[in-house]
Amino acid sequence: MTAATVQRLDAATATARVSAMPGWALAADGLSMSRQYVFADFRTAFGFMTQVALAAEKADHHPEWFNVYNRVDMRLTTHDAAGLSERDFALAAVADAAALCLGVTQP
Repeated sequence: MTAATVQRLDAATATARVSAMPGWALAADGLSMSRQYVFADFRTAFGFMTQVALAAEKADHHPEWFNVYNRVDMRLTTHDAAGLSERDFALAAVADAAALCLGVTQP
């Protein structure tokens, strides 16, 4: 997608979509969403990041994230749209599915 085709979601849509996704929180400014994943150990957390990184690269949409041992904090926003777009929700779904397969221990 080019910058011209990425549409920012309106505030009401973004709020409703994030609230329907367990574990995800909308930032106070409404321009990003975040979630923390907790795994059994570092290897599993790193495996999760690898799976998501491959999908993110393919989609050309990359998360902001932070990893310490078994924890991965992820923040999603679409910089080209200056807020949340469908791209963020698509990548969040990939991340949630990967986490579920790897036995995430926290919703």
